[in-house]
Amino acid sequence: MEKKFRSVNLPVFVIAVSELILLNLAFRLAYYKHISHNLVISDYYFTLLGVFNLAWIVVAFVNKIDKIERFADDSYILFNLVKSFFIHAFFILAYIVSFQVFDYSRLFLIYTYTFAFVLTIGFRFTFLYIIKNFGNLGLKSKKVIIIGANESGLALHNYFNTYKYFGYKFMGFFDDPIGNERIEDAMIKGGIKDIKDYCVKEGIDEVYFTLPLHENKLLIQDLHKFTDDECIYFKMVPEFKLVGHKELNFIFYDSIPVMTIRRDPLGYTFNKIIKRAFDIAFSVFVISCIFPFIFPIIAIAIKLESRGPVFFKQLRPGKRNQLFECYKFRTMKVNKSTELQATKNDSRITKTGAFLRKTSLDELPQFFNVLMGDMSVVGPRPNMVNQLKTYSKLIDKYTVRHFVTPGITGYAQVNGFRGETKELELMEKRVEYDVKYIENWSLLLDIKIIFQTVFNIFKGEENAY
Repeated sequence: MEKKFRSVNLPVFVIAVSELILLNLAFRLAYYKHISHNLVISDYYFTLLGVFNLAWIVVAFVNKIDKIERFADDSYILFNLVKSFFIHAFFILAYIVSFQVFDYSRLFLIYTYTFAFVLTIGFRFTFLYIIKNFGNLGLKSKKVIIIGANESGLALHNYFNTYKYFGYKFMGFFDDPIGNERIEDAMIKGGIKDIKDYCVKEGIDEVYFTLPLHENKLLIQDLHKFTDDECIYFKMVPEFKLVGHKELNFIFYDSIPVMTIRRDPLGYTFNKIIKRAFDIAFSVFVISCIFPFIFPIIAIAIKLESRGPVFFKQLRPGKRNQLFECYKFRTMKVNKSTELQATKNDSRITKTGAFLRKTSLDELPQFFNVLMGDMSVVGPRPNMVNQLKTYSKLIDKYTVRHFVTPGITGYAQVNGFRGETKELELMEKRVEYDVKYIENWSLLLDIKIIFQTVFNIFKGEENAY
């Protein structure tokens, strides 16, 4: 079940971070030229710089900077930049008027936007030249296959060839019989029956289905389940105009409509960056401000009650089923049955351990897992390896939980589904809430779950043992 970790989209990250740096550089250059020959900014203008940064982050989100393919078009680069600066200037004007801070120099603002525009457009065209001439910046390309050797499949193949420097590696078509004479025999890797074996053997990342949807319902269901189990993204390209459906989501590759089965907010690189930045900031706060005070007390209590290490580590399946060492404070006597789930009145649990579990303090060391990138602050809780093997066969969509990084707390836990799962229905409800979280992620939802977790700790939870 173990899969290799796939990197985030580095080109998008480079664009987002670099342009924010350039905006700050432009601000400081304008300050140096017009306000004071000093790169150290006064407190008054430093507040404005903070607003500049926040407004630019919002602009990047509005303009969907994660749609990296658009940056292959020279005219789009210019249009996008002009639009971005107009939106940004509107936000700055709204701030100045709302807070009545009219003392900022108008000429300073003109200098800032002039420098920022020149620096940013120079960066974007330079970046475009680099990725077009030096490939996908050394990243592992996404291996893709197309099911359906037809006109839609051929158009999609041409798209992957056109934008291959953005990380697409086309592996071949699958169809029977062949539907288009313009597709060379060498590009056909097999029939429908060969798809699953080929995906597993070649480590395929994305599967695109271009056959008529209304004629292949059972095949779509079968492939959808297979790709979920193997953590492969399954996307459909309709050959007809489809009336909108609440469970279907459209993405456009140029003029080619691509349809996905479920919403995937964390599939967008901008959202990944926001979530990761929040994880790092929050975990650094906990580790630096809370952990140093609590750790000595917990460590002494654990050592006084029972022999063994202070920390307990166990292999858990994470994102895409990749195993990682999950850290906790030890809450049980040293035993050889650590793969067995804790139960109510479990004799293995120490008195100190019972308190730590009740208050969730046993999970504090997992903030180090967050810093290392194995976990997130919020996400589906990482189950044990034997649970993955068991429940992936019994519960539909169980492995969908592993499309994202597991969390210290999660949507299922704050809704009462934590602790022992005596019955299959309890795990099914936990999976249901985990999938809802994945499909409806937002930073505000993460913050809400964190507050709910803290509230539940003080309130006490019946299933926390």
